[in-house]
Amino acid sequence: MFSVEEVAKSGIVVLPCGAGKTLLGIAACCRVGRRALVLTTTAVAVDQWRRQLQMYTTLPPEDVYLFTADQKRPIEDAERKACVVISTYSMLGFTGRRGGDTAFILEQLQQLEWGLLVVDEVQVMPARTFRTVATTIKSHCCLGLTATLVREDDLIQADLHWLIGPKLYEANWQQLQDDGYLAKVRCIEVWCDMAEEFFMEYLQAQDGGDVPGSMRGSLQRALWTCNPNKLKTCEFLIRLHEQRGDKIIVFSDNIFILKEFARKLGRYYICGSVSLRERMQILSEFQESSACNTIFLSKVGDNAIDLPVANVIVQISSHYGSRRQEAQRLGRILRPKPQAKDGGTGGFNAFFYSVVSRDTQELYHANRRQQFLVEQGYNYQVVRDYNVTRLEQQNLIYSSKDSQLQLLKQALKVSNKKGVSLASIVLESVRRGEAEEADEVLEPGCETPRMETAPSKAEKVEKVEGKRPKEDREWGGDVRSGGRWQEWLLLFWFPFLVGSSAWRALGRKILVRNWLTSARYVVESPEGFH
Repeated sequence: MFSVEEVAKSGIVVLPCGAGKTLLGIAACCRVGRRALVLTTTAVAVDQWRRQLQMYTTLPPEDVYLFTADQKRPIEDAERKACVVISTYSMLGFTGRRGGDTAFILEQLQQLEWGLLVVDEVQVMPARTFRTVATTIKSHCCLGLTATLVREDDLIQADLHWLIGPKLYEANWQQLQDDGYLAKVRCIEVWCDMAEEFFMEYLQAQDGGDVPGSMRGSLQRALWTCNPNKLKTCEFLIRLHEQRGDKIIVFSDNIFILKEFARKLGRYYICGSVSLRERMQILSEFQESSACNTIFLSKVGDNAIDLPVANVIVQISSHYGSRRQEAQRLGRILRPKPQAKDGGTGGFNAFFYSVVSRDTQELYHANRRQQFLVEQGYNYQVVRDYNVTRLEQQNLIYSSKDSQLQLLKQALKVSNKKGVSLASIVLESVRRGEAEEADEVLEPGCETPRMETAPSKAEKVEKVEGKRPKEDREWGGDVRSGGRWQEWLLLFWFPFLVGSSAWRALGRKILVRNWLTSARYVVESPEGFH
């Protein structure tokens, strides 16, 4: 960054999780010695940046400003006093109506000139919600930090290098691992056969049947996630590693299974509906107490959560084939660990388990997720669930068929009456899960969205057909639904009232223009990010 004539250059630095990206950003702020703005993804990450600043610098605490939903303090003597402001993308990128204090602080941030803009988890910057931050904040230099410079769209090359700058440096994961700066991780993929009842419903959904086309994919995803054999394997792995004294993180994007499974096992869980204060208490308990060795995390734990004591991850649900998510989750256990003792572990001191349902589309998604890690030098050992020793001898929660079928019915509070099919129960599970996953998008108590998620195919169609931007709705709605009454008035009725050919030509011109606008938006509808 300072390699040419000691002048700071804008660009991106790629370091694995646990290799010191936060410390690198702090060192850059100290080297520049000017007013600095740090952007990260969540309020938990904001607090971690604050604590790291206090640990590694002599900056007075009053000169560190936090701009989140819960903490809003205007910058004192903003024009002359150097300071560090830490905030989230959503707080600066939201374009809706703001409260008085929020609007005032945001105006301060936009009017000031910043010596350095540090962009943590920079791969999210090209999202439509956040990309405006790079153009509204006036900074002399931008430093992007990430462990996974990958996206499932093409916006890294197309937009990110223009918004932030080129890649300045990328570390080799395997070299850092060999040098002892990262944990030595063993990646294991466990293939689990589908339970008979679940697999029958999966095949019926695949063939069509009575399931609507828009819900077919969601139903299949819910079925392979709720597969009791996956949950039995996960429970066995939790018990095995807890007996070894390991610290375990269980990841699930499915909120219904996350809560239900955690409650059955008597473990803590964190998702979008959990308040920031409760999150910090759970994370502190996990870090410091030997009584809490397992926590369940949803996608809110993918990025910027520092848990150096964690050394085992069990993943039971993920976001389709997202390579970034797979690498970020692996990064939760990459912090340096003590050397493994001789216990048949082959020198590995951390373990990453990806539990997938066999003979389903989840195998295809799992293969895509692994691509980035394979490029970094990691390899996956494939294990079948029946090869997991002593699995059937354990008294596991979902061992019996009655418990397997009762799982979804109890969670949904559906009476076990005749005629209620498993498909209808799972579909209701999907609906409730999607409603709760909407909470993941909002920071607790925050009026602004936390982070944008990739829309499904049905959501993209709905966005295109029913929720076009304001400039595409200025004539009153959708022509296909009969909503653009102004255009029809101009085209047909007004010419008859006035009797002017000029008005008739104008009406046709307006209608053609709006038809072309609709077609252009359908073709150019932007993709969400992963």
